[in-house]
Amino acid sequence: MTRPAAPHGVVLLTDRLAARGDLVEVVAGAVRGGVRWVVLRERDLPRTERGALAVDLRAVLTQVDGTLIVAGPDPLDGDAVHLPAAGPYPPPAVGLVGRSCHDAAELARLSTEDYVTLSPVWPTRSKPGYGPPLCPGGLRDLVRLSPVPVLGLGGIETPEQVTACVEAGAVGVAVLGAVMRAADPTAVAAALTDAFGRPPASAAPRATPRTPIIQEGT
Repeated sequence: MTRPAAPHGVVLLTDRLAARGDLVEVVAGAVRGGVRWVVLRERDLPRTERGALAVDLRAVLTQVDGTLIVAGPDPLDGDAVHLPAAGPYPPPAVGLVGRSCHDAAELARLSTEDYVTLSPVWPTRSKPGYGPPLCPGGLRDLVRLSPVPVLGLGGIETPEQVTACVEAGAVGVAVLGAVMRAADPTAVAAALTDAFGRPPASAAPRATPRTPIIQEGT
């Protein structure tokens, strides 16, 4: 199996409760807008349901050579995970490992991780009161300490904020609410991705086939 590339550009974090439509359809819209890395959260779901969701999301991403990263140490039959700062240490031996970090002490604990998120760069509606925010200056200071590529995370909703993260040294940004809550996920994802320069749109994702649920009496 080919080792997944470390993420850069716009990375989408999922939140089915915040999404304005079906989660798989929202992600497919973001992929049409240029997203190539998606982090599956939804950690409150049972493993069976979360695994089925991972299958659907991988089907969308495979069409554009994208990668599904699973939050937590269980890759759900994949090869990419994103871990919290709290652990586990050392990371599991999978193809791609990211970790959430917030300060210099957490960066100092890194070992074999491939990338980190640094957050929150700005106040975020997804985690109100979480912080204090790093702001671009604080992000720049931590990027200089990081031994691996950095994604900025937290409150990123505009192309100008993406540019500020890039100027601070981040290779990408991770976004949740800006896309999940968007009336047009494709347009929002495209606007954010354009701040990096759009990747080649070799193929737009096709609709993911679904197995119909047949109920008695219908």
